[in-house]
Amino acid sequence: MEHEDKPGNTPPKRIHPIARFLFLTRWLQLPLYLGLVLAQCVYVFHFWIELSDLIGAVLGNQNSLQHILDTVTIKGAERPAKLTETAIMLVVLGLIDVVMISNLLIMVIIGGYETFVSRMNLEGHPDQPEWLSHVNASVLKVKLATAIIGISSIHLLKTFINASAYDEKTLLAQTGIHMAFLLSAIAIAYCDRIIMQTSQQSAEH
Repeated sequence: MEHEDKPGNTPPKRIHPIARFLFLTRWLQLPLYLGLVLAQCVYVFHFWIELSDLIGAVLGNQNSLQHILDTVTIKGAERPAKLTETAIMLVVLGLIDVVMISNLLIMVIIGGYETFVSRMNLEGHPDQPEWLSHVNASVLKVKLATAIIGISSIHLLKTFINASAYDEKTLLAQTGIHMAFLLSAIAIAYCDRIIMQTSQQSAEH
């Protein structure tokens, strides 16, 4: 009787050396992601510096107060003499901006590594991000576009708070750029939806 090969006993296909070499080049992206980790560290340091200055200004530290006022004062706008509600709001928006950019970095670092370099095998890990379980290039693009819209919204809000320091062209330009980001994200999501529907219809047939 001839031995029948079972599906589970099928030997792995031999990979051509050139194909193996090209596949290994994906690890060249690793230094890029490590560089983004260092950039994340810089943002963490910047966040704590701004937060410590804000707390110091509230507690009456003059050096922290002057640094905060230098940070929130827009060229052409009147410099406040003390820590006002608007100044606090601008500092907090700056901190939120740093957090959102850090979130964007995390998505690029973890999602990009998982998608383009190597699997992390985090299935079942209690701290696995919800979006990482179904991450792919399309999902990553949509999430990055959404994060960029959030960052743009923070910058636009900061501009509107200091609207008196800007001319009408600047306000319109920033609003137009924000709308362009929004429309781009909608277009990306719509294209990905069409691609997904087409793939599902092809699989059914």
